[in-house]
Amino acid sequence: MYFDKFGKIEYGFDKENFKSVTDIMKRVKVRDKVLNNITLYDKYDVVSGETPETIAFKLYGDPELHWVILLTNNITDRYYDWPMSEQEFEVFITDKYSEPGGIHHYEITQSSGKQTGNGPTDYSHKVEVNSTTAGATSVSNREYEQRLQDQKRQIKLLNPSFLSTFLSEFNSLIRG
Repeated sequence: MYFDKFGKIEYGFDKENFKSVTDIMKRVKVRDKVLNNITLYDKYDVVSGETPETIAFKLYGDPELHWVILLTNNITDRYYDWPMSEQEFEVFITDKYSEPGGIHHYEITQSSGKQTGNGPTDYSHKVEVNSTTAGATSVSNREYEQRLQDQKRQIKLLNPSFLSTFLSEFNSLIRG
């Protein structure tokens, strides 16, 4: 459905043979003003194993609208920007680290500025430090990677009442 909106171009595989192919070089970016308008979106925590398709079906009634979720969350790589399932995470962590429980880094809470997080997955008030810094606590490889996954789990979903307007604008931009 997403690429159906894109135009076609003639692509030459050699000097005599041309084929009509989808013009994947065309891009549409959601305007920052629209992306940052919190009244258009609802916050959502992706459950382990959910895909953009399953969420699109639950929210919009059509799994083919998964690209709306990806586009409004600025996800360009479905496999690395989307949160992993628990099983995928376990395989990933054991493949990436010889010691998943080993120390990834040390951190402390900032001494000035922001000193608390906005929710259980916000660690922006923490600062990486050397192990010799007073009060430093260790963060394991597993905990570090889990924090990254938790950040990816927090997405925003375009309110269904704005979907038709969003699709109309997308269609006019992609054709233009």
